[in-house]
Amino acid sequence: MFKGILIEKQEDKYSAQLTELNDDQLPSGNVTVKVAYSTLNYKDALAITGRGPVVRSFPMVPGIDLAGTVESSDDPRYKPGDRVLLNGWGVGESHWGGLAQKARLSGDWLIPHPEGLDERQTMAIGTAGYTAMLCLIALERHGLKPADGPVLVTGATGGVGSFAISLLAGAGYTVTAATGKSSEAAYLKSLGATAIIDRAELSAPGRPLAKEQWAVVIDSVGSHTLANACAGTKSEGLVAACGLAQGMDFPATVAPFILRGVSLLGINSVTQPFQRRVNAWQRLADQLDLQALSVMTRTIGLEDALSAATELLDGRIRGRLIVDANN
Repeated sequence: MFKGILIEKQEDKYSAQLTELNDDQLPSGNVTVKVAYSTLNYKDALAITGRGPVVRSFPMVPGIDLAGTVESSDDPRYKPGDRVLLNGWGVGESHWGGLAQKARLSGDWLIPHPEGLDERQTMAIGTAGYTAMLCLIALERHGLKPADGPVLVTGATGGVGSFAISLLAGAGYTVTAATGKSSEAAYLKSLGATAIIDRAELSAPGRPLAKEQWAVVIDSVGSHTLANACAGTKSEGLVAACGLAQGMDFPATVAPFILRGVSLLGINSVTQPFQRRVNAWQRLADQLDLQALSVMTRTIGLEDALSAATELLDGRIRGRLIVDANN
């Protein structure tokens, strides 16, 4: 027996609770993992609360991230005792995920745990930090350099935003953070932001083109915020879109793209190729200021994740929540 958060839906009744599960209930897969840590992401919070149509089949164990140790394996790439890591691949949505003490998965979804990080640290980083690194890698593929000009990070106090600021500042970029939490100015500056703007400057309907302000944008918000960020990006600038906290609509025009040559880059953190996942995680291990993790993160237990999901969606949590699967 092991513990896990189980989401069930019967007719109009939707519930999520911590319960006892057994190995026979685990879904199909060729690697069984003892989970050490998981995380509580925005998508996980939507799944637990039922506020968004995240879960595609029931019953479901949420959790799009996990780090742990292989218990058994029919995949020749992994053997019992190996440390492994997973982000994405539909776990927590269509396949049981990481908010439990065990998970049975496809070996294709796993990567070896990166050198230089322990399981708690990788989950402190989680999909949020991984996505921020994928944004940086995509921007670099398009020639981004610190000398190109200032970078705007939206959703700055969230997980992706916090890591994006830390990574960019550490690489020598000048970062402006957009947030609705003026009380978090000291936190954002501690991560490396040099300027802070109110998210209200971007979140309402705007003009097709605005004053050119940023060479680069990393946006985890979507909707009007993304549209206004594109409108305010400099000629030949780059915008990496990786989230939809405000909404998945994009109420924009083509003006920034055809009049200024702005490039909009979509960031998919769910189904990246194996080697790109390995490279992104090793760069996180090598480049991220690990001391900043203590500022960005808080550890909770599996049962705590149920109430924390509502707090996260209501904007009452900054940074990252690590979930200790054995607490």
